Amino acid sequence: MLVPDLKRSARPLSDAATGAGRTAPLHSPHDRLEEARGLSEAIDLDVRDAMLVPVSSPRPSTLFGSGKVESLGAHIEADEIGLVIIDHPVSPIQQRNLERAWKTKVLDRTGLILEIFGRRARTREGRLQVELAHLSYQKSRLVRTWTHLERQRGGYGFLGGPGEAQIELDRRMIDERIMAIRKELEVVVRTRDLHRQGRRRVPYPVVAIVGYTNAGKSTLFNRITGASVFAKHQLFATLDPTMREVRLQSGRRIILSDTVGFISDLPTMLVAAFRATLEEVIEADLILHVRDISHDETESQAQDVEAVLRDLGIDTLAVDAPIIEVWNKTDLLEQPKREEIESQARWSSERPPVLVSAVTGDGIDALLGAIDARLGSGDAELQLDIPPEGGRLLNWLYEEAEVLARETQDSGGVRVRVRVAAEKKERLLANARRSGVEAVDVRRVSNQV
Repeated sequence: MLVPDLKRSARPLSDAATGAGRTAPLHSPHDRLEEARGLSEAIDLDVRDAMLVPVSSPRPSTLFGSGKVESLGAHIEADEIGLVIIDHPVSPIQQRNLERAWKTKVLDRTGLILEIFGRRARTREGRLQVELAHLSYQKSRLVRTWTHLERQRGGYGFLGGPGEAQIELDRRMIDERIMAIRKELEVVVRTRDLHRQGRRRVPYPVVAIVGYTNAGKSTLFNRITGASVFAKHQLFATLDPTMREVRLQSGRRIILSDTVGFISDLPTMLVAAFRATLEEVIEADLILHVRDISHDETESQAQDVEAVLRDLGIDTLAVDAPIIEVWNKTDLLEQPKREEIESQARWSSERPPVLVSAVTGDGIDALLGAIDARLGSGDAELQLDIPPEGGRLLNWLYEEAEVLARETQDSGGVRVRVRVAAEKKERLLANARRSGVEAVDVRRVSNQV
């Protein structure tokens, strides 16, 4: 496991991604090393050694200098290492030259992430998306050799060898397969769009959970929904999206969507391939950006996620952006650090974050309240005098709205004050008319007074 240290103080981001003059802080070398190790262990690789390699000037032919290539080669040969992972983009020429010099397979960061996605995809859609990204990646690897197209086991061929299922593809065959996959994914996009149209007719707002990989998104999803989505302290534990219905305190029903985790330097072809899935994020009414607030690199991770969201066309810099930051894993904070984080959250005036622990459940009620309030900016507050025989209407109000106050009258009826979602107001008024009950808009009456 090699992590090139290019001696840069910051990673500049494009103006389109960040706005004027913003620069994302570079992840620390130690964090990059630990993340690279975690990526390797995510597909059960036995990491024999992991090291930072200073690189003052990247070489076009081998990335590393000739002396470093030779010394690393001796180490690789002595330890009988069968695979070298370089946590950095490696060009096809560099990959070929290093494999020849070290007499072993070489995999760069993009190839490793694609391998993880290949192992984790469970649905047909997920497999198609990964294969599309894989083929786009492999197409650039056709450099006078077929060794990069050998597949023997698991994933998508990067870690296999010659033997059982060697695949000899040329650019024409790759292009044909890419076209075929894109046609199949067009069907997926149309199907998802039909599902979204169906949800709009209900209509249930969609709340999408996004965040850096291993930030605790699936654990939070399970905590809120009571589902049993696979959640593990592991990079990219979740790949295929999952949706569940959730009922909020106001009676509002939402669709909560758990999505794939983001990561720094996420391969471009993966963002493109998973666009059909990520459209659930694009079309969401509200986005929960989950951050591991206990992580030393939480700010850098947050900016990586925001960069991907901006690539998807979501303006994360707007004050009214449909985003709630969820600062997760507060249970891992020592008391002084927790107090500092809580103070920081209180002084966040533009979009105050919500502090939670998905593991213990601390802060979940506040988060659900924040979601309800954000989606309920257009809610109506109504008062109804319901006669004794209006039990069906009263039951509907408890099921579909939030009952704020209830008062029993001398006649045996009840006066209730309720808050109802804007999309359900007309249904409430229709039900009230059928029961012969007048619904008075409390806010309108207050304004007139």
